Amino acid sequence: MTDVMTVRPTEPGDAADICALLNAVDEIETGRPETDLASVEADLNHPGVDLSADSWLAFEDGRLTGYGMVWADSEPGRVDCDHYVLPGRDAAATALFERIEARAREMAAGAPQGRLRLQLNRTPTLDLGLLAGRGYRTIRNYQVMTRPLDPAADLPPAPPEGLVLRHCGSDPADPARAHALVEESFAAHFGHVDRPYENWLDHIDGRRLDWSLVWIASLPGHGDAAVLLTRDDRSSMAWISHLGVRRELRGRGIGGHLLRHAFAAYAARGRDTLGLGVDTRNATGALALYEAHGMRQHHAVDTWELPLHPVG
Repeated sequence: MTDVMTVRPTEPGDAADICALLNAVDEIETGRPETDLASVEADLNHPGVDLSADSWLAFEDGRLTGYGMVWADSEPGRVDCDHYVLPGRDAAATALFERIEARAREMAAGAPQGRLRLQLNRTPTLDLGLLAGRGYRTIRNYQVMTRPLDPAADLPPAPPEGLVLRHCGSDPADPARAHALVEESFAAHFGHVDRPYENWLDHIDGRRLDWSLVWIASLPGHGDAAVLLTRDDRSSMAWISHLGVRRELRGRGIGGHLLRHAFAAYAARGRDTLGLGVDTRNATGALALYEAHGMRQHHAVDTWELPLHPVG
């Protein structure tokens, strides 16, 4: 008997079921569940997403087997999406792609070079032949890197001469300064999107962020030099979202100091693992920096892109 498949728009009350699906995918792809309910709820409540038009659930015989979402908060013509499906569910995967791509063409209408981007584990539950057959190609490779933490060994490091570190939990102006440092230090990075402050807060779920876990480094004569944005709202590990140093101040050991500071801060908080994502072709040498400080690949991620021709 053939499974009966249905697809419907996502609703806010679906968050727990979506989280369970994503954790089932995580366990297959990375060996352990890594998705928290709060992150799913943040996605579903993002102000730039209309759930009735931009997200879908696929069911086979009443069982949730796939989830897709599409959004456009980047430069004109660029649309991003999530696509998760259990293994062997090609019909559900195809049904989600059809809806994602049709909506993405609507979002990119009028742009000279519309494109849809998707990030996937290097060895995903999705059949990669479906992607290639639909015209997607890989354009970038990333690593999710982790490092175990030890409160006895990961102690607060001595800073480079003159460097002063402050957290953003006290001065109301510091979150905006952190945003400015992220925009400046990541401006030349592949895929970076220049977002105004309020849009950036929405993008990073900054209204729920613990700003005492965001630090700004300053140097005499240079002012604010670097930013370390971390978060402690994942059950699987602590996370570094951004570590950025202004271009003219690189090569002074600031990045390594911020990384070691994060190790010490989270070891003291009782976390046993710290993770981050890095572009393997990052021109600043970030991958080598992280490897030199004991971080190792947890899993690899590829960015896939589909040109959005108006008629498909």
